[in-house]
This record gives sequence, C-alpha cells and structure tokens, in this order.
Amino acid sequence: MNDQPGLSPIVRTVAALIFPFILIFSFYVIMYGHLTPGGGFQGGAIGASAIVMLIVAYGAMHTEKQVSEGTLSMLESLGGLTFVIVGLLGLVLVTETLLANFLADTSYIFGELPSFGSNLGVLNSGGTLPILNLAVGMKVIGGLAAVVLAMAMASKEDEP
Repeated sequence: MNDQPGLSPIVRTVAALIFPFILIFSFYVIMYGHLTPGGGFQGGAIGASAIVMLIVAYGAMHTEKQVSEGTLSMLESLGGLTFVIVGLLGLVLVTETLLANFLADTSYIFGELPSFGSNLGVLNSGGTLPILNLAVGMKVIGGLAAVVLAMAMASKEDEP
C-alpha cells in the first residue's frame, strides 16, 4: 500500500511533468488578455489550478512545504501593489486620472499608437493593460491557491 500522502506515483509524476506547461499557458493567457479572450483573472485561475493539481496529487502537507501560504500571500500582495502603483503613475504622470494609460503612444517604450480597430499580434498595443493583467493574475494565483491550500491544510488537521 502507498505510505506517502497523495495519489499514485504515476499521477504524481504526470502532475510534476505538466505543472510547468500549465504555468506557461497561464502566463500566455495573462499576457495576451488584451488581444484575445482571457486576461489576468482567467490566466490566474489557470495558474491556481496548477497549484491545486499539486495539492491533489501530492497532498496538502507536501505542497505547503514547496509553496507556503506566506509565499502565496506575498504574491497576492505584490499583485495588488503593482496594480496600485500603475494606477497612481497614471494619475501623476498623465491626466490626473487614476489608471490613465501612460504607456500608450510613447515611442521610446511601446512604439507608435496603433491604428483604430483590430491589430492582431501587436502585443505592445495595450499600453498599461498587460501590466495590469499581470498584476491581476498574480493576485488571483496567490488568492485562489492560498484559499484552497488553507482549506486542504484545515481538513488534514481534522483527521485523526
């Protein structure tokens, strides 16, 4: 019988193999959210599901040793801080409007402002949106994964 927590060695091996690919896909959905369906929340949910997969495959105790709730909380806080800083930079640098797009139409950072309408594949057309999507993605990954990990840890404490 299996004396390690979690599922069978086959499931644990497959989970370990596909974990980085799920995170890469999560990052893709986050970064291209202003061009395609997706964005920070959707990509963050995909990233959090990768951590939840590790909780199911390896058990809560093993996963908590690898990715602690403190680390997830710090990731969530960093995402919130990034969002606030980008919002305040728009307020200070451009138009006295919170979250003003201060990176749009700056030739030294993002090139010329793209023409109106569909601009397929022009990643730099978003200005501050990719940064905001990244901030939201960090908050969602940190928040959702921390909640699931806390619930899994609490259920382990209740067992005899």
